[in-house]
Amino acid sequence: MKDPFRRPSLGSAVYYKDPLAALDWLERAFGFERSMVITDSDGNLGHSEMKFGDGYIMVGSEWTDSVASPSSVGGKNTQSVHIQLKDGIDDHCARAKAAGAVIVRGPEDQFYGDRTYSARDPEGHVWTFGQSVREVSREEAERASGLKIEGWA
Repeated sequence: MKDPFRRPSLGSAVYYKDPLAALDWLERAFGFERSMVITDSDGNLGHSEMKFGDGYIMVGSEWTDSVASPSSVGGKNTQSVHIQLKDGIDDHCARAKAAGAVIVRGPEDQFYGDRTYSARDPEGHVWTFGQSVREVSREEAERASGLKIEGWA
């Protein structure tokens, strides 16, 4: 029997002042899909999960002093979630912008073979999206970037 709550090895949690509004926005802007939403008798969010491809994120509220939305800490981010798209990165960026995302860095090709963009959501989380657009060798990436790269597959 397949465990219905089996998750990928790695996920991320992001916190919002208004997590229910965030669920709606993340669906509309980025195409995430709700996979679990738990609310209490007053309709407050207790826990939620959204999936994208084979990954997932948890979206929660500022439920303790140790978690906060960037909008509660002067817009600072201590992490950024990266999502790898299979295709359509330029259209994805346009969709995010139409939904109100602030495009921090527009789509551009990178020396390592991906095309990426970054967007800020309404509460200040920065999300980065990438799409592999060409195969690049380690040597080619080192020449293009001027960096020494270890661990290139």
